[in-house]
Amino acid sequence: MTTTDYLISAVLVLLVIPQIRGTRQTLRNALLPVVAVAAAAAYYLKSFPTEGNDVRLDLVGVVVGAALGLACGATTRLSRDTDGVPLAKAGGVAAALWIAGMASRAGFEIWATHSGATTVAQFSRDNLITGAAAWTAALLLMALAQVLARLAVIRVKARRFNAVATPVRA
Repeated sequence: MTTTDYLISAVLVLLVIPQIRGTRQTLRNALLPVVAVAAAAAYYLKSFPTEGNDVRLDLVGVVVGAALGLACGATTRLSRDTDGVPLAKAGGVAAALWIAGMASRAGFEIWATHSGATTVAQFSRDNLITGAAAWTAALLLMALAQVLARLAVIRVKARRFNAVATPVRA
């Protein structure tokens, strides 16, 4: 991993800090993690392999990422800020799931390019995965699915939160 790789991984992991402190549910704050993952994808994704079982690997990444994101969103609490805007605050479970998802991808990349290279290569051959580009795409799709699933759950919760707080007038 290069210094840039470490910095990108650190930024993605550190996105948990505002989640723990609490983020106002504005469009800007909601889209920040999406933009961060999209920027990482633009930097890393050079191709989108579809041969062999590459698409299946992508689907596994999406399912795992979505499951982590749904769990992160479900375990994030909402309250009301002083001006009435919903405030999403990740608890320990949500923060741990976020860090686990982001750190596991970075950890896999370190392992796959060092001591695990032979194992990953053998697994790829045995399972018809075409190579590093397929793994990169799957891991980026996993990250994007995690971010989007978390965002979707929190946005739905915020909408419901607002509906409950808004009085109905006759």
